[in-house]
Amino acid sequence: MGRAVVKALAADGLRVIGLDLRPAKNCLACDISDPAAVAQAVRRIGRVDVLVNNAGILSNNKAEATTPEEWHRVLAANLDGAFYLSRLLIPGMKKRRWGRIVNTCSLAAKTGGLTAGTAYSTSKGALTSLTFSLARELAPFGVTVNGISPAYVNTPMVTRQLTAAQRRAARAQIPVGRFCEPEEFAHVVRFLVHPLAGFITGEIVDLNGGVIMD
Repeated sequence: MGRAVVKALAADGLRVIGLDLRPAKNCLACDISDPAAVAQAVRRIGRVDVLVNNAGILSNNKAEATTPEEWHRVLAANLDGAFYLSRLLIPGMKKRRWGRIVNTCSLAAKTGGLTAGTAYSTSKGALTSLTFSLARELAPFGVTVNGISPAYVNTPMVTRQLTAAQRRAARAQIPVGRFCEPEEFAHVVRFLVHPLAGFITGEIVDLNGGVIMD
Protein backbone atom coordinates (compact mmCIF):
# COMPACT_ATOMS: atom_id res chain seq x y z
CA MET A 1 0.00 0.00 0.00
CA GLY A 2 2.80 2.38 0.87
CA ARG A 3 4.62 1.60 -2.36
CA ALA A 4 1.45 2.25 -4.36
CA VAL A 5 0.97 5.60 -2.61
CA VAL A 6 4.58 6.61 -3.29
CA LYS A 7 4.20 5.83 -7.00
CA ALA A 8 0.87 7.64 -7.26
CA LEU A 9 1.98 10.82 -5.50
CA ALA A 10 5.30 10.89 -7.35
CA ALA A 11 3.36 10.63 -10.61
CA ASP A 12 1.40 13.70 -9.50
CA GLY A 13 4.64 15.63 -9.14
CA LEU A 14 5.14 15.41 -5.38
CA ARG A 15 8.58 14.85 -3.89
CA VAL A 16 7.99 11.74 -1.82
CA ILE A 17 10.06 10.37 1.05
CA GLY A 18 9.10 7.19 2.85
CA LEU A 19 9.92 5.89 6.30
CA ASP A 20 10.51 2.21 6.92
CA LEU A 21 12.44 0.01 9.31
CA ARG A 22 14.96 -0.60 6.51
CA PRO A 23 16.43 2.07 4.23
CA ALA A 24 15.66 1.92 0.53
CA LYS A 25 15.43 4.22 -2.48
CA ASN A 26 13.60 7.40 -1.44
CA CYS A 27 13.09 5.83 1.97
CA LEU A 28 14.71 6.63 5.33
CA ALA A 29 15.17 4.03 8.04
CA CYS A 30 13.03 4.91 11.03
CA ASP A 31 11.22 3.08 13.80
CA ILE A 32 8.11 5.25 14.06
CA SER A 33 7.28 3.81 17.48
CA ASP A 34 10.38 5.60 18.81
CA PRO A 35 9.71 9.34 19.28
CA ALA A 36 13.43 10.20 19.20
CA ALA A 37 13.88 8.36 15.89
CA VAL A 38 10.85 10.13 14.45
CA ALA A 39 12.20 13.52 15.52
CA GLN A 40 15.54 12.77 13.87
CA ALA A 41 13.86 11.69 10.63
CA VAL A 42 11.70 14.81 10.55
CA ARG A 43 14.78 16.99 10.98
CA ARG A 44 16.45 15.25 8.04
CA ILE A 45 13.41 15.55 5.78
CA GLY A 46 12.54 19.18 6.41
CA ARG A 47 9.35 20.69 5.01
CA VAL A 48 6.38 18.34 4.65
CA ASP A 49 3.06 19.39 3.12
CA VAL A 50 1.44 15.94 2.90
CA LEU A 51 1.69 13.23 5.56
CA VAL A 52 0.32 9.75 4.91
CA ASN A 53 0.38 7.62 8.07
CA ASN A 54 0.30 4.15 6.57
CA ALA A 55 2.69 2.05 8.66
CA GLY A 56 1.05 -0.75 10.58
CA ILE A 57 1.32 -4.31 11.83
CA LEU A 58 -1.38 -6.94 12.13
CA SER A 59 -2.29 -9.08 15.10
CA ASN A 60 -5.06 -11.65 14.83
CA ASN A 61 -5.03 -12.62 18.51
CA LYS A 62 -8.22 -11.99 20.43
CA ALA A 63 -8.20 -10.60 23.97
CA GLU A 64 -7.26 -13.67 26.00
CA ALA A 65 -4.40 -14.56 23.64
CA THR A 66 -3.02 -11.00 23.49
CA THR A 67 -0.06 -10.51 25.79
CA PRO A 68 0.73 -7.09 27.28
CA GLU A 69 3.87 -7.03 25.14
CA GLU A 70 1.91 -7.61 21.94
CA TRP A 71 -0.70 -5.03 22.95
CA HIS A 72 1.94 -2.32 23.38
CA ARG A 73 3.83 -3.35 20.22
CA VAL A 74 0.75 -3.13 17.99
CA LEU A 75 -0.47 0.18 19.43
CA ALA A 76 3.03 1.65 19.22
CA ALA A 77 3.28 0.87 15.50
CA ASN A 78 -0.31 1.58 14.47
CA LEU A 79 -1.15 4.58 16.65
CA ASP A 80 1.85 6.13 18.38
CA GLY A 81 3.85 6.61 15.18
CA ALA A 82 1.03 8.53 13.50
CA PHE A 83 0.78 10.80 16.54
CA TYR A 84 4.54 11.39 16.77
CA LEU A 85 4.80 12.31 13.08
CA SER A 86 1.69 14.47 13.10
CA ARG A 87 2.62 16.51 16.17
CA LEU A 88 6.05 17.35 14.72
CA LEU A 89 4.77 18.29 11.26
CA ILE A 90 1.68 20.22 12.35
CA PRO A 91 3.51 23.45 13.27
CA GLY A 92 4.91 23.88 9.76
CA MET A 93 1.57 23.13 8.14
CA LYS A 94 -0.19 25.63 10.40
CA LYS A 95 2.42 28.28 9.67
CA ARG A 96 1.98 27.79 5.90
CA ARG A 97 -1.80 27.48 6.37
CA TRP A 98 -1.92 24.41 4.16
CA GLY A 99 -1.44 20.72 4.68
CA ARG A 100 -2.85 17.25 4.27
CA ILE A 101 -2.77 14.35 6.72
CA VAL A 102 -4.21 10.99 5.70
CA ASN A 103 -4.37 8.11 8.19
CA THR A 104 -4.77 4.47 7.24
CA CYS A 105 -7.58 3.29 9.49
CA SER A 106 -9.42 -0.01 9.06
CA LEU A 107 -12.78 -1.71 8.76
CA ALA A 108 -11.79 -3.39 12.02
CA ALA A 109 -12.51 -0.15 13.87
CA LYS A 110 -16.21 -0.49 13.00
CA THR A 111 -16.60 -4.25 13.18
CA GLY A 112 -14.36 -5.12 16.12
CA GLY A 113 -12.27 -7.15 13.70
CA LEU A 114 -13.81 -9.80 11.46
CA THR A 115 -10.52 -11.68 11.53
CA ALA A 116 -8.23 -9.07 13.11
CA GLY A 117 -7.41 -9.29 16.77
CA THR A 118 -8.16 -7.09 19.76
CA ALA A 119 -4.98 -5.00 19.73
CA TYR A 120 -5.19 -4.31 16.00
CA SER A 121 -8.88 -3.38 16.06
CA THR A 122 -8.37 -1.13 19.08
CA SER A 123 -5.38 0.60 17.52
CA LYS A 124 -7.36 1.41 14.37
CA GLY A 125 -10.31 2.66 16.40
CA ALA A 126 -7.97 4.97 18.28
CA LEU A 127 -6.42 6.14 15.00
CA THR A 128 -9.90 7.03 13.79
CA SER A 129 -10.44 9.15 16.92
CA LEU A 130 -7.04 10.79 16.42
CA THR A 131 -8.15 11.67 12.89
CA PHE A 132 -11.25 13.43 14.21
CA SER A 133 -9.33 15.26 16.93
CA LEU A 134 -6.65 16.58 14.58
CA ALA A 135 -9.21 17.48 11.91
CA ARG A 136 -11.14 19.72 14.31
CA GLU A 137 -7.97 21.28 15.70
CA LEU A 138 -6.40 22.06 12.33
CA ALA A 139 -9.40 23.02 10.18
CA PRO A 140 -8.99 26.77 10.83
CA PHE A 141 -5.43 26.60 9.47
CA GLY A 142 -6.19 25.13 6.06
CA VAL A 143 -4.97 21.68 7.10
CA THR A 144 -7.26 18.72 6.44
CA VAL A 145 -7.06 15.40 8.27
CA ASN A 146 -8.88 12.36 6.93
CA GLY A 147 -8.71 8.61 7.16
CA ILE A 148 -9.19 5.71 4.80
CA SER A 149 -10.78 2.58 6.21
CA PRO A 150 -9.89 -0.34 3.93
CA ALA A 151 -10.94 -3.94 4.25
CA TYR A 152 -8.65 -6.75 3.13
CA VAL A 153 -6.20 -5.11 0.77
CA ASN A 154 -4.31 -7.57 -1.43
CA THR A 155 -0.99 -7.26 0.44
CA PRO A 156 1.23 -9.66 2.44
CA MET A 157 -0.70 -8.68 5.57
CA VAL A 158 -3.62 -10.58 4.06
CA THR A 159 -1.98 -13.12 1.78
CA ARG A 160 0.58 -14.30 4.35
CA GLN A 161 -1.02 -13.65 7.72
CA LEU A 162 -4.42 -15.15 7.00
CA THR A 163 -4.98 -18.79 6.21
CA ALA A 164 -6.52 -19.83 2.90
CA ALA A 165 -9.74 -20.62 4.76
CA GLN A 166 -9.79 -17.20 6.37
CA ARG A 167 -9.25 -15.54 3.00
CA ARG A 168 -12.11 -17.51 1.44
CA ALA A 169 -14.39 -16.60 4.34
CA ALA A 170 -13.42 -12.93 4.09
CA ARG A 171 -14.07 -12.79 0.33
CA ALA A 172 -17.47 -14.38 0.87
CA GLN A 173 -18.48 -11.39 3.03
CA ILE A 174 -17.43 -8.79 0.44
CA PRO A 175 -20.27 -7.98 -1.99
CA VAL A 176 -17.87 -7.13 -4.85
CA GLY A 177 -16.35 -10.58 -4.37
CA ARG A 178 -12.65 -9.67 -4.22
CA PHE A 179 -10.00 -7.93 -2.14
CA CYS A 180 -8.99 -4.29 -2.61
CA GLU A 181 -5.89 -3.61 -4.70
CA PRO A 182 -3.14 -1.31 -3.34
CA GLU A 183 -3.57 1.00 -6.33
CA GLU A 184 -7.22 1.54 -5.40
CA PHE A 185 -6.16 2.60 -1.93
CA ALA A 186 -3.55 4.95 -3.41
CA HIS A 187 -6.20 6.50 -5.67
CA VAL A 188 -8.21 7.56 -2.61
CA VAL A 189 -5.08 9.06 -1.06
CA ARG A 190 -4.51 11.07 -4.25
CA PHE A 191 -8.04 12.41 -4.03
CA LEU A 192 -7.80 13.43 -0.37
CA VAL A 193 -4.48 15.27 -0.73
CA HIS A 194 -5.54 17.18 -3.85
CA PRO A 195 -5.94 20.97 -3.39
CA LEU A 196 -9.59 20.69 -4.47
CA ALA A 197 -10.31 18.32 -1.55
CA GLY A 198 -9.85 21.13 0.95
CA PHE A 199 -13.51 21.11 2.04
CA ILE A 200 -13.25 17.49 3.21
CA THR A 201 -11.87 16.99 6.70
CA GLY A 202 -12.62 14.66 9.59
CA GLU A 203 -13.90 12.07 7.13
CA ILE A 204 -13.22 8.33 7.19
CA VAL A 205 -13.56 6.96 3.66
CA ASP A 206 -14.79 3.37 3.64
CA LEU A 207 -12.96 1.19 1.11
CA ASN A 208 -14.50 -2.17 1.80
CA GLY A 209 -16.27 -3.40 -1.31
CA GLY A 210 -19.67 -3.02 0.32
CA VAL A 211 -19.08 -4.96 3.55
CA ILE A 212 -20.58 -2.00 5.41
CA MET A 213 -22.85 0.44 3.63
CA ASP A 214 -23.74 3.68 5.43
